[in-house]
Amino acid sequence: MISEETLGRLERLVDEIESLNCKLVLVIGRSDAGKTELLAELAKRRQTSSLSVGAALGKALLSVPASRRHLQAPDLLREMTGNSAANGLILLDDIEVLFDRTLRLNPLDLLRRNAQTRRVVASWPGELQNNRLSYAAMGHPEHQDYDAEGIVAFRM
Repeated sequence: MISEETLGRLERLVDEIESLNCKLVLVIGRSDAGKTELLAELAKRRQTSSLSVGAALGKALLSVPASRRHLQAPDLLREMTGNSAANGLILLDDIEVLFDRTLRLNPLDLLRRNAQTRRVVASWPGELQNNRLSYAAMGHPEHQDYDAEGIVAFRM
């Protein structure tokens, strides 16, 4: 159950990022932290819906030859986010597909590019420690590690 206080803090943060160059909020936490529930509650409050990137992008990529998926994925994601934007707000959940090594993507860069003109709130299944944003454990094939400079983080 998401507390009213937690939802209120996220809503205030979403409103505050409107004037930033990069309008990206990452909701950071482990897979069982409640990120999906929080995004669903925010979607209800803002009268929009969240986009399950894994389901939507995965489905769209099925029709693309495997050798071209890494080229098509950024455009498909941009199209999907454009279609799901409501009131200048995009809610992205289940982004794990963006870390698939065969797609050769930089998930954080993709999210930042989508957040240049519209507010984006994305669940980040990982950790933020010592100003480093990570996905998957060290040694895992999909492990990613980024400098968190300029990241607007909302920790679960």
